[in-house]
Amino acid sequence: MAWNRRSTVLGIVLLLAVSAAGAAVAFQLWLGGYVPLVSQGRVAIIPILGVINSDRTVLSTLERYREDKSVRAFVLEIRSPGGGVGPSQSIYSELTKLREEDERPLIAWIGSVGASGGYYVALPADSIFALPGSITGSIGVIMQFTNAEGLLDKIGIDLEVVKSGKFKDTGSPSRPLSAEEREILQDVIQDTYGQFVDAIADSRGMERDAVLAVADGRILSGERAMSLGLVDRLGTLPDAISAAGEMAGLGPDPRTLRPTPKRAAWLDLVGRIPGLRWTRFLSGLDEGGALTPSLRYQWQ
Repeated sequence: MAWNRRSTVLGIVLLLAVSAAGAAVAFQLWLGGYVPLVSQGRVAIIPILGVINSDRTVLSTLERYREDKSVRAFVLEIRSPGGGVGPSQSIYSELTKLREEDERPLIAWIGSVGASGGYYVALPADSIFALPGSITGSIGVIMQFTNAEGLLDKIGIDLEVVKSGKFKDTGSPSRPLSAEEREILQDVIQDTYGQFVDAIADSRGMERDAVLAVADGRILSGERAMSLGLVDRLGTLPDAISAAGEMAGLGPDPRTLRPTPKRAAWLDLVGRIPGLRWTRFLSGLDEGGALTPSLRYQWQ
């Protein structure tokens, strides 16, 4: 009798332990983690969506997947018109390191739009896919200012400025740019523009003059971009994933890994209320947006 009771208790304890272990494994897999003997080779999808105002989300996703032993290849899912020069270059730099230091394939896919900075971040990839009707190109730099001098005069507002040097308030909304200020800004624009052109020439193996011929800010279809050597193949996201799977030895239909959806912040929820759409702009500040002008690799 005592033996039977002991056996029953041990059986229950063992069943609970196995159930807990199974639940832990399932939870870890649900989070996208690696579990030895359970996880198989996978292709990690790294989304680059919307305006690139920050590198934070993309780089944290990339770092997590680089450490995941089940990941055998990476696919960039790009649906972006570009964004800030700084975050675009930061993402480009980290992806370049990945390609140089890691043997796993890196594929980029351009969806409806992958223009300017959205194209810039695709450059380190082993191969760039695009839909035939994708909007890409828009190679260039832009910086915009608001001149509200007439409005301020009309409503009787004067902006007083105390500055350490004559160029410190360049871009002030209370007055137009001077010729000297415009020259300084144009020099910065040309410098960062040259960095973009050089990145394309180096990454795509193109002559610089060939890049300059189409690097005037014009947008291109995916099909036209391929004919110019800016894109390697036309296809859908599943086509890009299939190619990555083949390159990684996983076959044409590999398992994929995506970041778990981010929980909506209260500001995002408020921004969905009719009449309060402006809060979406404010929520963008949390991702590195700014109210002041900045250099942009962005299609307008």
